[in-house]
Amino acid sequence: MCLIVFAWQVVPAMPLIAAGNRDEFFERPAAAADWWDDHSQVYAGRDLRGGGTWMGVTRDGRFAAITNVRDPSSKRDDAPSRGELVADYLIGNRGPQEYIDSLSHGAERYNGFNLLVGDGDTLIWFSNAGNDDDRNGKPLAPGIYGLSNGLLDSPWPKVVRTKAQFSSLLCQGAPEDAYFEMLTDTTRAPDCRLPKTGVGLEWERMLSAVCIQSPEYGTRTSTVARIFANQTAALQERLIR
Repeated sequence: MCLIVFAWQVVPAMPLIAAGNRDEFFERPAAAADWWDDHSQVYAGRDLRGGGTWMGVTRDGRFAAITNVRDPSSKRDDAPSRGELVADYLIGNRGPQEYIDSLSHGAERYNGFNLLVGDGDTLIWFSNAGNDDDRNGKPLAPGIYGLSNGLLDSPWPKVVRTKAQFSSLLCQGAPEDAYFEMLTDTTRAPDCRLPKTGVGLEWERMLSAVCIQSPEYGTRTSTVARIFANQTAALQERLIR
């Protein structure tokens, strides 16, 4: 995923609701969300090159998702796929904190990432690019949060805008279609508000939209995931391209 907004322990009987877009090069093969043949408790899309995923849930209410941290100056071509971090949590049986603790000495092998792992009781954000944040690697307090390709709640224009809209939809008790509509916003941020992440002005402009459109790279799927207190977790995905 390259944009996720989520509410943790805000909605009664629904500990988590998350909405996000996956942005990727169109030539990278992927399978649509479904129950996995080799791990039947996992419902998620699948990266057919790396074998991992970007967001998924399990029958017993586990949730995981990831975004890349945009830092081309430190990117390594030999790093393992970050999607395996999501898959490994979903197919395993370790709790959120135990799983994050297990990553603490191996996270530097990966290019920069933001990882969310949780269940109905605990949700943790962990980034290998943000070790100075006092929330990093610890259970999150109840609230509404946003992630793009910076750290948690970095005030990038699309994070700020989508968090506000997401909060409004929650207050209205809006239907699922409204969250998917929110994720189709192609508005680009003005130049004066763009982050400077080292990819050049034209790319910063293109990547500033909630829903990214370009010939080779862009938003490929939108996803809404829910963890319920007394029901099976649910994940709905819509293919964009």
